[in-house]
Amino acid sequence: MKNRKHIPEFFKFLQDEICEGLEKLDGTSQFTEDQWKRDGGGGGRTRVIEEGAVFEKGGVNFSEVFGDAPSQIIHTLELDGGEIENAQFYAAGLSIVIHPKSPMVPIIHMNIRYFELTDSDGQQISEWFGGGIDLTPHYVVDKDARFFHENLKSACDRFDANYYDKFKLWADEYFFNTHRQESRGIGGIFFDRMVNDNSHTMEQHFEFVQAVGKSFLPIYGELVLRNKDLPFGKREEEWQAFRRGRYVEFNLIYDRGTKFGLQTGGRTESILMSLPKTASWKYKFKPDKGSKEDLALKKLVKGIAWVE
Repeated sequence: MKNRKHIPEFFKFLQDEICEGLEKLDGTSQFTEDQWKRDGGGGGRTRVIEEGAVFEKGGVNFSEVFGDAPSQIIHTLELDGGEIENAQFYAAGLSIVIHPKSPMVPIIHMNIRYFELTDSDGQQISEWFGGGIDLTPHYVVDKDARFFHENLKSACDRFDANYYDKFKLWADEYFFNTHRQESRGIGGIFFDRMVNDNSHTMEQHFEFVQAVGKSFLPIYGELVLRNKDLPFGKREEEWQAFRRGRYVEFNLIYDRGTKFGLQTGGRTESILMSLPKTASWKYKFKPDKGSKEDLALKKLVKGIAWVE
């Protein structure tokens, strides 16, 4: 974009707004901030909340990194220009993962990002926006799932009537543990490589990214308020730990942001803040047939139409 300065400015503004809102929802704990610098160029603000009344662990992280683009990055991102020497990259983004204390409150993830690649003369080779927001409930509540998807559709429809169906399908495919043949959660939307084309300019893409980012707090805030005071016991906590294990598997094996961050020399502590404080793995575990845990698994599949 001609003037990309307003992109990281918005990401930092949104980080402030979301952290303030989550602290109000929690009521007891506050985010701690850790500012860091990347040796190759850039840095970020990592903010983590822990041991709160509602949130056991969560992160709202801003990063802005740049520098030499190793051939590994170009290959990983499947970019044209593998033969270009001295290519430079720029990436800015906001990444959020919240692990609640109660198993009745869902895990949520959001990421919005901008990426740019230039040659040694500063000529732009590629630029795009990407991101997504998805929900991982431990127990799938149909009413909450519909609320989540209806709000995402509303945000998408303001910009393109085809966005929700397209990005919902993409999320179903992306947030999927292939080795388990199991969805991470109930999906959401996922989009990537949003470039200047015949339908939308980069400025319009940025407006859409802003709308997605601004939708996070009102959507998740409502879901937290609906579920945070529901009763639970040891059985639900054990199921939560088991489902967290599946979440860890996805983030370490498939998550593009995790891979990109580690491959570009990103800050490991910030990258892996997405992992829960505790998780568990039980050998060949299967819930009892007809149990609420079994019913939850039956809804962790691709293609459920949550919006009429």
